[in-house]
Amino acid sequence: MDGHALLDEPGFWPAYLADLAEGFAPEAFGSDAGDADAVLSTLHDPSAWPMFTVPLADGFAIVVHFNSGEEFTTTDYFLTHPDWSQDLVLASDDQDRIGPGLCWPELSALVEAPAAAVGIIDPHARLLLLLPVLGDTAVSEDAVAAVVQALVAAGAPEASEPLARRLLQGHPMWGGEDWWFDTDEQSWICEGDHSPRKVPLGDHLPPQQRAALEACLTRR
Repeated sequence: MDGHALLDEPGFWPAYLADLAEGFAPEAFGSDAGDADAVLSTLHDPSAWPMFTVPLADGFAIVVHFNSGEEFTTTDYFLTHPDWSQDLVLASDDQDRIGPGLCWPELSALVEAPAAAVGIIDPHARLLLLLPVLGDTAVSEDAVAAVVQALVAAGAPEASEPLARRLLQGHPMWGGEDWWFDTDEQSWICEGDHSPRKVPLGDHLPPQQRAALEACLTRR
């Protein structure tokens, strides 16, 4: 199902970010437990499988897909393009654990939606929706401020810095990792054992497509 309408539900963000926000009650997001539980039930509904699309530049997109079976629910984060025969997996919290898939310089470059984009275009929602893909030990105070701003815009109280710092520690399956920029490959590389970014992103793509992908992930 198209999950975009769920973003307007009062309990969405504490439900969606529950794994990252361990130790924080829904009230830290400005929600109550009942609302969060209701959204969590929808996200984990085997008949629903909600999907969210974050449009990027030049036709690229990140698709967030909930996959619910009889025993557990996994969340997959795909990088897609209409010209590709196969999507790239940025992160997945299934048993094989894949992540992190983005460093902070890349995520901060994706906050603003391109002109005439269709999908999730609100910058605060885009940031919060992609936070589970992040895993970066070098996040700055600017990152903390950006997450606080997004949380407050989503209904959290002004004093949300502790929650923002917790969310920036990364998904519990992979946490924060060290990244470095390979100037020869023009790509960020992650040191994490479970990260798909141990090799240059899109290294199998034709040069023109790969250049477009790198440009998409670079702040202008």
